[in-house]
Formats: sequence, structure tokens, C-alpha cells
Amino acid sequence: MTLKVYDLCGADDLRFSPNCWRTRMALAHKELEAEFEPWHFTEKDKLEFCDAKTVPVLVDGGQAVADSWNIANFLEESYPDNPSLFGGEAGRAVTGFINAWTDSTLHPAMIRCLVPDIYERIHPVDKDYFKASREKRFGMSLDEIRGKQSDFLGGLDTALTPLRTILGAENGIAGEAPAYADYIIFGAFQWARVISPLEIVASDDPIRAWRERMLDLFDGLARGFKSAA
Repeated sequence: MTLKVYDLCGADDLRFSPNCWRTRMALAHKELEAEFEPWHFTEKDKLEFCDAKTVPVLVDGGQAVADSWNIANFLEESYPDNPSLFGGEAGRAVTGFINAWTDSTLHPAMIRCLVPDIYERIHPVDKDYFKASREKRFGMSLDEIRGKQSDFLGGLDTALTPLRTILGAENGIAGEAPAYADYIIFGAFQWARVISPLEIVASDDPIRAWRERMLDLFDGLARGFKSAA
């Protein structure tokens, strides 16, 4: 039976969710095929069957799993004979820390840089909801957020220091071979690449070289999705 993933979709079929990208890369790593069902912010009714409010949601037969971290664990346990996402329990524990750091530090720093560009590229049906909810969250208008974009980019650059340090010494976050730890962080950079023309990292930054390697994985899976740049 074909797996199905509910996947956030913008205008012109733009697939930009960082968390959905974690799941897309995890499925490719596990050598699993899936159908990606487009979903919009305002289509909460589509997820009522599993009591979820956000995507990704994975459906495997009669089982639905929400949240990218839960999905990764489900895939690891349900398909043990396929390539491992974590490389064992110690790797899973370390990857859990990376997941928490990305959610609590990287994503908040990055979304402040991207939110005006996200608004411009989401599906028209979502625009009113997105504008109202994000302006409430950040306590300023989208125009004010764009006016502070250079400041927010500086904050993001500082947040990236530990990642830059690791990638200056290692081929990837999980070591020589990419694993789910890499896909977690790559999802954020693919989010930026797909949704915004901003240059998040300089051409000589080790993060940039790592991102290029990630774009080439799985026969250029991620590179095949159009960039806003």
C-alpha cells in the first residue's frame, strides 16, 4: 500500500514546510515511496481524521502519524530492514537533541527572516489567516518585520554558530554519511531556499557547502524543487 503524506503547499504547488521536508528526506533515506497530498493552512478539516492541526501527517495503511519526529520514529520502527535514520539508540538520542535545538532555536531565528516572503508565496486561500496569525505572534506588521530583516539575519547568523563549527570539521551533522540529524536541519535551509530570495549563508560558509551536498542526495531530490532565488 502506498504511503501518503499531507504536505504544506503554497502558490504554484510550492512545497516549503521545513518539517515536511524532514519527512520527505527521511522517506527517501528509508527507500520508501509516498504520495504527497497538498494541504493548506486553512484546511484544518482535512486532518480531523487524526486529530492533527499541522503537517506533516503520514498515513500508512490504517495508521496515521502526526509530527515529523513521531514520523521518523515510526518509520525506523516499522521498516527496520531499510536503512536506519539514526544508526542505533545512541544516535536516536543525539538526534532528539538536534530536533529540539532546531525547533527551539533555529526555526524561531529563521522564520523572522522569512515570514514576509512566505506571505508572498502562500496560496491565496491562506493569506488572510497567515497575515493575522503571524502579526499577532510577532507583535508587528509584516511590513515592520521586513523592515527589520537585516537585524533578524544578524540574529540568525549568530544562532548558526554551533552548526558552522560542526560543519567546519565534519562532512555532515551525523558524520560521514547523512542521516536524520542532517535532514532535520536541512529542512530549515530548504524552507529558506524554496520560499525566499535571501542569501541565508555566504558562498564560502561551510554550511553552504553542506547544503549543496544535501541538495544532491537521492538523485537531486531537493534540488529538483524550484528555488525562489
